Amino acid sequence: MEFLLECIGFGPDVDLKALHAHVRAVGESVAWRGPDGEHLKLPLAPDIELRMDREEGDSVITLLPYYAERRRLRIAVLGARIVEDSPFDALLTGWVAPPRPDMQNPGGSPGAYSLATWLTDARRLPRHLPTGHVLAISVAGFALHVRSVEKANANLRPEHQELRRGAFIQPLGGTDDPGGCSDISARILEVRHTTNQLTGLPIDILTVDAPERPLHLFVSPWQLAQDGLPAPRPGYRIDGTFMFIGRVAGGLPKPSKLARRNFG
Repeated sequence: MEFLLECIGFGPDVDLKALHAHVRAVGESVAWRGPDGEHLKLPLAPDIELRMDREEGDSVITLLPYYAERRRLRIAVLGARIVEDSPFDALLTGWVAPPRPDMQNPGGSPGAYSLATWLTDARRLPRHLPTGHVLAISVAGFALHVRSVEKANANLRPEHQELRRGAFIQPLGGTDDPGGCSDISARILEVRHTTNQLTGLPIDILTVDAPERPLHLFVSPWQLAQDGLPAPRPGYRIDGTFMFIGRVAGGLPKPSKLARRNFG
């Protein structure tokens, strides 16, 4: 997943061993991760971090980008599971912007769109989340691959034209597809520029239109240049596959008296 680091200002030629050593030397502990092994974060720019994880007894080191999204997204749970080789992460799938209980929605959609994301604070989740339970999450997407960046009305796929706010968002569903990833086609509302304070390289934060609330996306300028794609700009549409990473921001069920007695 090192190519995801290109989304937050690390070039394709980054020295990973030197980066591991630097994070170990100056990184900070991450809340809701494991007490054993290495679970560190390195601030790079406002709200942007590099996360490093290595489980105890495992030689594999994982480096991933992270954005501290401040806005909440309501999502009705379809499934939440812990991944065996990453026990402090949960893979969540659900319907974003489900109808509120006081709204009549007979035979309507269970939500505006479905989304898959990784949650980095899996330790906060109860052992079982009932289907349909509504969580508040804070997530952002990092590009696995961008297929096109073009004017918003150019070559819009027919199946996208009738979707709310013109956004197409759909989780990858293949058995060999990486978890927590979705295909997205959405209009760019804003592009904010910042800098990776470690490398001095630029980072672009894209705000794209979507139901419920806009989403923040990050892309690799090296991938765009290699594929001959223009730099993202407001008024354009971006189409690609993104991995979503975030955290729980609210809506956790209250533990029962038995759970409080057993688990504190």
